[in-house]
Amino acid sequence: MTAKQLRAFLAVAQTLSFTHACERLHLSQPALSLAIKGLEDSLGGKLLIRSTRSVRLTPEGESLLPLAKHLLAQWDNTEERLRQRFTLQLGRLSVAAMPSFACNLLPGALVKFRQQYPKINITVHDVINEEVIDMVRSRQVEIGIAFSPEGTGSLTFTPLFEDEFVAVVPPSSPLQASSLSWATLLQDDFITLQRPSMVRRLLELELGKRKIDLPVAFESHQLSTVGRMVAEGLGVSAVPSMCIRQMQALGARCVPLNSPSIACRVGIITQQELSVAAHALRSVLVESVKAPCLAETF
Repeated sequence: MTAKQLRAFLAVAQTLSFTHACERLHLSQPALSLAIKGLEDSLGGKLLIRSTRSVRLTPEGESLLPLAKHLLAQWDNTEERLRQRFTLQLGRLSVAAMPSFACNLLPGALVKFRQQYPKINITVHDVINEEVIDMVRSRQVEIGIAFSPEGTGSLTFTPLFEDEFVAVVPPSSPLQASSLSWATLLQDDFITLQRPSMVRRLLELELGKRKIDLPVAFESHQLSTVGRMVAEGLGVSAVPSMCIRQMQALGARCVPLNSPSIACRVGIITQQELSVAAHALRSVLVESVKAPCLAETF
């Protein structure tokens, strides 16, 4: 039973005329008759009784009439909703982003996306880096924003920018130089994120390569808590530069960090197959998200 056959039946049932039904559907009489016959054959019996002067419905045809109206209304509604999705006039999209990106750079990109596609609703999952990758891999979300994974497997990683770590110090700290070395920074109590945070892992990995220990005095699950603890004078920290404005808003100060300079790639993680809406958001992210300009933020 096809939509074309149901439309043919409905036109005849409503007009009780093959001639008028042909005019409504812009079909020839043979094509209309063939559609009706195909529907009757598929269902196993007569739906219409046709004579030289009239057309009337069989009892089975009478019972099919309201069902055909309902089915075709659903069909038309589904067709229209899918058309709206393909033209980005309707849709819903789920995104996972690590907290350092979600609360600093993602909102600005979503503003630009919303201006272009106001009918697409977006759910943002603010989760740790590892969970971003897991959510993309399990197809809970279409787009993830995270640090470059160690192995992508079936996933695709699209780089956005290279992000450098900066020092975070209390506003009254004497460490207000134009830049700091890790040796100088780590003379104070160090505050960082708890494991399995990727920020923590990156710092330990890169410093470990230089035989530098990371003596952690305080740790927290949230970057906002780390920033407030530094602002209150409990110690110092180091975060990706995309977090500078967040740290400053919490009352801490940020200083360029070197000896060694530590950087990490931030990008978009996706499956190979994406919806039209996900393609559009990925394009907006690639075009609008750039590495923070350190000269402007310090």
